[in-house]
Amino acid sequence: MSLLTLSQLNDNKLLEQQQHKSWQQFSQQHAESYQILTQQQLEHFKIAITLSDFVLASALQAPELVLDLFVSKSVYLTSTPAYETLLQDLLIDCKSEEQLHKILRNFRLQHMVNIAIADLVLNIDLEKSLERLSLLADALIQTSLHWLTEFCQEKWGVPTSNDGQPQPLLVYGMGKLGGKELNFSSDIDLIFVYPYSGETKGCRRSLDNQQFFTRLAQKLITSLHQQTADGFVYRVDMRLRPFGDSGPLVLTFNAMEDYYQEQGRDWERYAMLKARVIPNLASSTMPEEDYHQQLTAMLKPFVYRRYIDFSVIDSLRKMKSMISQEVRRKQLVNNIKLGAGGIREIEFIVQVFQLIRGGRVEELQQRNLLTVLPQLVIAGELEEDNKSVLQNAYCFLRRVENILQALADKQTQTLPENDLDKQRLLTVLKIDTWEDFMHVLQGHMNDVHETFEQLIGVESPNHQAEDQHWSVLWNSRWSDEESIAWVEQEQTTQDSVIWNSEAIWHLLSDFRDDVSKRSIGSRGRQVLDKLIPLLICHIKQAKQAEFVLERVLHVFKRIVTRTAYLELLFENEGALKQLIHLCQASSWVTDYIAKYPILLDELIDPTLLHNPPQLSTYGVELRESMLRIPEEDLEAQMDGLRLFKQAQQLRIAAADIAGVLDVITVSDHLTALAEAIINEVINIAWQQVANRFGVPTSTIDSENKGFGVIAYGKTGGKELSYGSDLDLVFVHNSPQGEETTGLAGGSKVVSSSQFYVKFAQRIMHIFNTRMNSGILYELDMRLRPSGNAGILVIHINNFGQYQQEEAWTWEHQALVRARIVYGNKAIIDIFKTIREEVLNKSRDKVKLKEEVKMMREKMRNHLDKSTDTHLDIKQGAGGLVDIEFIAQYLVLAHSCEHKSLTERCDNLGIFKLLAKLDILTSGEQDILTSNYQQLRHLGHVATLRNENLLIDKSLLPKKEQVTALWHKFIE
Repeated sequence: MSLLTLSQLNDNKLLEQQQHKSWQQFSQQHAESYQILTQQQLEHFKIAITLSDFVLASALQAPELVLDLFVSKSVYLTSTPAYETLLQDLLIDCKSEEQLHKILRNFRLQHMVNIAIADLVLNIDLEKSLERLSLLADALIQTSLHWLTEFCQEKWGVPTSNDGQPQPLLVYGMGKLGGKELNFSSDIDLIFVYPYSGETKGCRRSLDNQQFFTRLAQKLITSLHQQTADGFVYRVDMRLRPFGDSGPLVLTFNAMEDYYQEQGRDWERYAMLKARVIPNLASSTMPEEDYHQQLTAMLKPFVYRRYIDFSVIDSLRKMKSMISQEVRRKQLVNNIKLGAGGIREIEFIVQVFQLIRGGRVEELQQRNLLTVLPQLVIAGELEEDNKSVLQNAYCFLRRVENILQALADKQTQTLPENDLDKQRLLTVLKIDTWEDFMHVLQGHMNDVHETFEQLIGVESPNHQAEDQHWSVLWNSRWSDEESIAWVEQEQTTQDSVIWNSEAIWHLLSDFRDDVSKRSIGSRGRQVLDKLIPLLICHIKQAKQAEFVLERVLHVFKRIVTRTAYLELLFENEGALKQLIHLCQASSWVTDYIAKYPILLDELIDPTLLHNPPQLSTYGVELRESMLRIPEEDLEAQMDGLRLFKQAQQLRIAAADIAGVLDVITVSDHLTALAEAIINEVINIAWQQVANRFGVPTSTIDSENKGFGVIAYGKTGGKELSYGSDLDLVFVHNSPQGEETTGLAGGSKVVSSSQFYVKFAQRIMHIFNTRMNSGILYELDMRLRPSGNAGILVIHINNFGQYQQEEAWTWEHQALVRARIVYGNKAIIDIFKTIREEVLNKSRDKVKLKEEVKMMREKMRNHLDKSTDTHLDIKQGAGGLVDIEFIAQYLVLAHSCEHKSLTERCDNLGIFKLLAKLDILTSGEQDILTSNYQQLRHLGHVATLRNENLLIDKSLLPKKEQVTALWHKFIE
């Protein structure tokens, strides 16, 4: 600690005069009391009463309490005193409320003087000072509540719920008390709540719990707030409770939850960010911790929304505007809290981002501002430079605020006008002149205000972009002819894009009529009235503007009752532009976003949107996102999986549309995403089933689950597209006769084969269950041995036996594109051996050709939708399936002589191997490869446009070359 000296004070004439005056006043009233101090202690005492009128007044009122701080040397301790224990010891013999009031006030006086001296003389760290102030308040509140609870229970009995459980009064500390960052001379904002209705027991006449807790709360307020000869403890403010001053003093949990769900306003969300239940005394026998957690869980959805919530920005701007108006009206000058760049702007910045993102980023759900700031950087909401500006300014302003309040124990944030207090402030801060101080102060406040304007702004930047022309149209009630004419007015000869004014108006009119029939609330209507004109401003230069408007309004129809999404688009011009761009490019993306509006959150950061993760990082990102969801909440986990898949697919599609990814890389990403999800689903399902039956004994103490997943078709060939199913087969390799470990006591033991069936069922449940967020993937399990008639999960050895002895040729064709996507090394090696042995079998090529041709004709007859002018991309002659069948036939026909043909399971890789082995010429490889890639690209484009997989035959000049190769090898 860096201590001030008396000589430093005496260097300044004003402080020297004040030192003589303060000392003369104290020494005349308490002439003998200071004799117990050492010379050094006396010097520090003199400095303290010179710098603080509060310390002087306290020493005059209770010299023994103040001087004891020096004699006991507790004033020099750097650790925080054990306030709770010290105060409880003083209350052991307390018999009356009057005694309680006196003890509380004297305790508060002594320890506030201690904190003031530490702040002013000993230069204690700001965070340590705020911690002491907050913990002192906790101890005074809770110790008084504890004593008064016992006092009231003796008079009126113990409050209990209807099922006989004792009920406690819980005290919510709000604002800076809740955040453990209390000012030196702060009011305390409290809310009182108790769990359940009921009545008191143990006395002759019982009271309703509401009555009992109201009386208890009134006594607690009096014990803290009432001014007596010994002063007061804290000014108590109860206005933040539900319904404010007109509401009941105490509420049940249910009443609290109902209020915030039905009537809670934006400023109350802001207030509840810092709400903290004051912890119970360590010595209490009342089991309150469960109630604390229950109450927190009940109120959390009100404060933190699951979606990214931009609704708070406008509300907090209005609050800030009202405060600024109040500052101007009251002519508050030099106010370091409410002025531009003051403490309140720093708090607004941090809490806006907490409210926007806190529902999705749990690390932001904290009450202390200095704790949250670095988390905002980690979450990507603040730049490191912005954080440093806010942190440095906050610490400086809070330090100044504490010093100002410690001068006279007054709640002020206004800089002093008298020279003495100015000099006191300069001395404590070790700044030479007032001009130097103002320079530092203004530097901090200007930086904060600039950051505030940059991040939040006085008004939404979009407001300036709003075109009055379109507002007039949107809010009009004109005839169709007048409205169309109004739209035409915006068309000029310079416009590069001419739109269909009639179509534009009818789209807007139909949308407005649709909205008028729906309940969207006044707030939603206000935002929509600003968003629609903004939308038209952006769309009017688009090619086929009416076509783009129709798609965007299709999305709007799905979100119009969800104000948060409307506000997200209005507050984030970049997100609105991205939505327009994606809707213009892809009907599939339009429908995807309309179906899952939560994906609008992904549009906020265009750089992230157009840059999917590396193929190897999907699993890591998924695991990180799932860690935020409780393991026991399967529904939330299933929602989390779906949201992750949808968000990643949107990123892949956006990169696809932007030309960042080609068709092969798109499939690589979609396949890597699916594999990451398969892996995560397996882990979740395993945990679920293991909780019921234990695990197979061979998997104890091992990462090995004895389970494998074989992927077929597009998944196996790494050629997934946006709407693809997953063709999977489940296998296991548990020893014969093995059982599970069961639960404690040996119950719920089942055979391992039965365990794996239940495990597979759970996997399918997680994938296939239709939720509000859709299904995860459609699983197609028909390729397993015996198809739908077969068991869900088969032993890997039985799988091999089936492939060798019973499988049809078409099943061996499917095996060409099969690979294992989950499993331990033993299963992977066994599968690889099975696949190689089956594919390498010697086959009668004539018979093979006939069977392949029959299967292809059967498929074409049932599935080919080609016409005289258009080719079915997938099933038509010369289409994708023909090319795939050529690859499969050539592998089955030649792998007996060329074992390396089993190395690849993707078609392009197979063609490369066939050319290397001279089974295909380089020209034939080029024909098959180029046609395959072109058809896949056209398929992707058709999917993104929500079109049928049919293509004009004239666009495929090389199709006949594929047909010729089909005839060469198979016909």
